[in-house]
Amino acid sequence: MKKITPYFIPTIADLFFVILLAVLSLNMGERLLADCDTGYHIRAGEYIMETGAVPHEDMFSFLDPPPEWTAHEWLAEIIMALAHDALGLTGVVFFFALVLALTYYLQFRFLKKDSDHLLLLTGVVLLVITSSTIHFLARPHLFTFLFLVIWYFVLDRYQYGNKNYLYVLPLLTVAWVNLHGAFILGFVLLGTYFTGNLIYYFWRQGSDRQAHFRKCRAFLITGVVCLAASLINPYGLHILLFPFDFVTNEYILAHVREFQATSFQDFLIYKYLFLIMLAVLMTSRLRLNLIELILVLGFTYMSLYSVRNIPLYAIIVAPIIIRRLDDMMRMSENRVIRFLNERSDSFMETEKKARGFLWPALAVCLVLGVLVLGGFRHYFDPEVKAVDAVEFLKEEHIPGNMFNDDEIGDYVIYAAYPKYRVFFDGRNDMYGVEHMQDYLRVVSLGRNWENVLEKHDIQWVFFNADSLLSRHLCERDDWHLIYADHVAHIYVMDIPEYGYLIEKYGDVEPVVWEEEEEEG
Repeated sequence: MKKITPYFIPTIADLFFVILLAVLSLNMGERLLADCDTGYHIRAGEYIMETGAVPHEDMFSFLDPPPEWTAHEWLAEIIMALAHDALGLTGVVFFFALVLALTYYLQFRFLKKDSDHLLLLTGVVLLVITSSTIHFLARPHLFTFLFLVIWYFVLDRYQYGNKNYLYVLPLLTVAWVNLHGAFILGFVLLGTYFTGNLIYYFWRQGSDRQAHFRKCRAFLITGVVCLAASLINPYGLHILLFPFDFVTNEYILAHVREFQATSFQDFLIYKYLFLIMLAVLMTSRLRLNLIELILVLGFTYMSLYSVRNIPLYAIIVAPIIIRRLDDMMRMSENRVIRFLNERSDSFMETEKKARGFLWPALAVCLVLGVLVLGGFRHYFDPEVKAVDAVEFLKEEHIPGNMFNDDEIGDYVIYAAYPKYRVFFDGRNDMYGVEHMQDYLRVVSLGRNWENVLEKHDIQWVFFNADSLLSRHLCERDDWHLIYADHVAHIYVMDIPEYGYLIEKYGDVEPVVWEEEEEEG
């Protein structure tokens, strides 16, 4: 019987890569496009390539003067624009599916440095992935997942494995600082490892003390070089301050859904990972060292503070959990655990024969081939996005300033810029607190909400169909509904400028409410 060539034996990491790439590219493309922020990122990338300059002020809204805009994700936006130019939204989906597949492929391979228990590794990485799907969106923050995995591994290998790859971090910094604002997490991790070693240096004696001093010095030098490397960006020092300005803006964080506090009442796999972490830390004979303690406390707090941080938490706690679970399982005399250990050792023998790389390369070629040949096409879902309403806008020409929902604004930028410019979109940090307060005052029909429309000379409204604002305008005689579907409504003021539209379309019926009445 012929032996199977090692290159044809897939590793577990290979399987994670192939499955993630195929599922996300072919079956879950619309899931990655669940947020229309993807759209404005694409158009921003196109604008940068057309003008040859990174913008310092907004071009997508009608506000005058235009707000200052720190396009801190400019490099990611160029990459998204290139992917879109090649295959449309399908290309963007494929690219970010590839980023996610590579992220968890690398994480599995890195975690295998701490444990050779394949069953344990597979279970924990599955938990990490399923916990993180809450923020699987085709947006620049996915680069942070990938860079965080690599950065964490480099620091861990130097701290615990005496492998010095620290020279890689400044190179990563140059890319990360131009891809996504969460590059600051790299400095947080460097600071954590430096602080832990510094405390141990003053706490311990003998050769251990000198070892911690050497590590302190290496982390400090690396941090200084990374800081210098981070200045290689179009905004200079300002981009280093941007993350702090954003995370300290309590008003914006309190009113953006993805920055809301995590609720265990929602169906989140995260809560099971969280409970497993607690159980493991309480029962393991291996105590947390100071660095692990800071990481667990810091990233657990971040995950509870904001649901957006759950994937970051999952990446950080995975190796800490695995080290302790591996020790517990190897030390256990339980018959079931011993059986699982034996099965894992058997699988590991097969794993050692595999060489890897072939299956991921084949998966990339096959999936890309299917997409290029038109086997799958991905779009923003017209059942939940204002796709049809924007097509209506493109056929008509509605003059004047528009008031719009933020998600609708994102899609208008993608599908109808520069013909139409928006009042608000997903760039909450750019618009600032005052403008966001104006937006929310109208949305909630707050006190003097109509003054906001007068202030910005708003003459027509493009908003979510089933919203308080839409219901209110439908009752008004001075506003006319000229377009309605189950996603969005378009209203114009009762002024001569819109007389032809009112005469052409009359007052259409609000689709959502009719359906609700029929069901009742």
